[in-house]
Amino acid sequence: MTMFHFFNCAILTFGPHAVYYSATPLSECDTLGTSVKAALVYLGTALVKLVCLATFLQVSENDGFDPYQELLKALIGFIDVAGLYFALTQLTHRNISQNHKFQAVGLGWAFADSVLHRLAPLWVGARGLEFTWDYILQGLEANANLVLSISLAALGSLIWLRKNKPKTLIPIIYACAGIVATMPSITSYPRRGLGWHFPKVVGFELFTSLVMAFISWQLFSACQRPYAALLSPMKFRLPSSFVV
Repeated sequence: MTMFHFFNCAILTFGPHAVYYSATPLSECDTLGTSVKAALVYLGTALVKLVCLATFLQVSENDGFDPYQELLKALIGFIDVAGLYFALTQLTHRNISQNHKFQAVGLGWAFADSVLHRLAPLWVGARGLEFTWDYILQGLEANANLVLSISLAALGSLIWLRKNKPKTLIPIIYACAGIVATMPSITSYPRRGLGWHFPKVVGFELFTSLVMAFISWQLFSACQRPYAALLSPMKFRLPSSFVV
């Protein structure tokens, strides 16, 4: 029974990554190498973040919300943005479109994050004799992180790779990218400042990830249109590359 619970939680945590890859054009375009490279960049970025967190953050005696500490965490979290910039612009990719590139990078980024932060707790805790919902909730949290990672990669591709963006959308794109990049600090406030329980925090993360994904889709759709059409009132539609 314990191994059955472990496999269920593992499938919930890592299965959506495989489903996304196989159910989208990513598998047809053979973008696995791009995802692997992005995962390796994430591991390097996580190491730099770990060093910065250990250097600049103080060990808190209580588990309350400290605005100064969370601000430092948010600033250090922008190292992820630098890592995504490197993965999107500096790595050599196969001859794939911009649509497939950012999805492959975001998928590899999210998978590496799940392996690094959730595989060991699953292996140690989900095989315990006592049943707990925590690891199922961690799987749902990994799904929210998958959506946010692909959304941030989409916004990054608009910032760094798309040159003919309408000027009216540029501030919105930067603002959304900043929100997604600082999402760990944003979700830390309900958890520590408001005292929300883990299920409520996960529900908040799922909701905000879907909202940010929807906004990212709309912005990407608007920037995909010819420049002349951008001068007219925008009618948003979902790009075909996002359809699973």
